[in-house]
Amino acid sequence: MDIRAILMGLLFALLWSSAFTSARIIVADAPPLASLALRFFLSGVIGVTIARMLGQSWHLTRAQWRATLIFGLCQNAIYLGLNFVAMQWVEASLASIIASTMPLMVALASWVILRERLPRLATAGLVMGIVGVVIIMGARLDAGVDVTGVALCFIAAVALTVATLMVRGASSGGNVMMIVGLQMFVGAGILAVVSALTETLTFTPSWKLLAAFTYTTLGPGLLATWVWFALVGRIGATRAATFHFLNPFFGVAIAAVLLGERLGIQDIVGVGIITVGILAVQLSKQSNTAK
Repeated sequence: MDIRAILMGLLFALLWSSAFTSARIIVADAPPLASLALRFFLSGVIGVTIARMLGQSWHLTRAQWRATLIFGLCQNAIYLGLNFVAMQWVEASLASIIASTMPLMVALASWVILRERLPRLATAGLVMGIVGVVIIMGARLDAGVDVTGVALCFIAAVALTVATLMVRGASSGGNVMMIVGLQMFVGAGILAVVSALTETLTFTPSWKLLAAFTYTTLGPGLLATWVWFALVGRIGATRAATFHFLNPFFGVAIAAVLLGERLGIQDIVGVGIITVGILAVQLSKQSNTAK
């Protein structure tokens, strides 16, 4: 793994983790699904425009179209849609911790569904991840966390797991920025319909809302997605996924600094255990690939 790949991975982890804090700011003053649909539409317009300027083609392979549609549905519409809704009741730090368990869910799905044999290091990582989640959830439930919001975050993480399994098909064959833009339109279309059926379009305009929305559109929305696809294309999905072990730390740190969210001892211990568990799972995959 070269320096450029490391910097790309760090940038992705930072952008991805910051999305929960900016989302928390947005949903405080605007309807979550409508805001997200607008964000996806704008990101899609920008992404496709940049792709055309780079000479990228609309003509994707069948595998790319299939992966793009599923990625747009699972990550943008389901994962981010549910997280934005849940962020009305759940703190950004907790949402980021739950979402960070995605690599553990991928490993678990590979074992249960695909019948892949897990190395001992991966098994240990899964156990540590589960223990970390139990510690954090125990503390949060005692503090009166909203159970519905937490459930939505876990369902969203499952959707992100499915989307992640499709990344390889979306990033192969070039046209990365075009794929990024097109999958944004998939999320925008689905969420616009759901928002029209379920939400009242009222919002409280403010500079804070505008700043959070602009950042979310350009940073986590467009740049982070492009960096992730490019990183997977550069070093492969297994090595790229290693950077997810930084997400629990970055997520809670950004929420604490910008939103003033407080963390207890159990939260810190749980985050530490989950982080080590994610790293163990990813390192086991690298060792397995090397063999």
